[in-house]
Amino acid sequence: MKGKLIIFSAPSGSGKTTIVKHLLSKALNLSFSISATSRKPRVNEIDGRDYYFLDNETFMQRVAKGDFLEWEEVYPGTCYGTLKSEVERLQNSGKHVLFDVDVVGGINIKKHYGAEALALFIQPPSVEELRKRLNNRNTDSQEVIEKRVAKAEYELTFAPQFDHIIVNDILEKACQETEELVTSFING
Repeated sequence: MKGKLIIFSAPSGSGKTTIVKHLLSKALNLSFSISATSRKPRVNEIDGRDYYFLDNETFMQRVAKGDFLEWEEVYPGTCYGTLKSEVERLQNSGKHVLFDVDVVGGINIKKHYGAEALALFIQPPSVEELRKRLNNRNTDSQEVIEKRVAKAEYELTFAPQFDHIIVNDILEKACQETEELVTSFING
């Protein structure tokens, strides 16, 4: 039996990755769909575990070959995408496929799969809280953080296109709400 598809999207710093890791620790037969990106790895990121890191030329060659279910140039010169082969491999193994993708990617995957996919939008409690979280990460310059905040304000306008919006004001509550939605979808 083919696995179901669960899509997570959110502005950077909303807590999406933390919630996804929480779900992966539960006995829900979930498997993470590793995205491809043309950006350089951050400290502690490993190719094939965190992302498939491709140089820009290779990424665009794979786009031209039709290897991606969805892809987007999220920031100038920085692309992210979901490889069709990754989704098929996981689904055919009977695993439920969990996506951690940008907002436009999430909408595109949902459009492609329709009711076969559950699309969840993780929302920060406020833009100011989001800025604070990004600053606390200590991974990006102030200029990069301001670009991420501006992009987040735009991405928040897409939230109504998702099946559910989860406001991550209290992490434990957001994890519990998400786990209940995913469990219901898988068992439905």
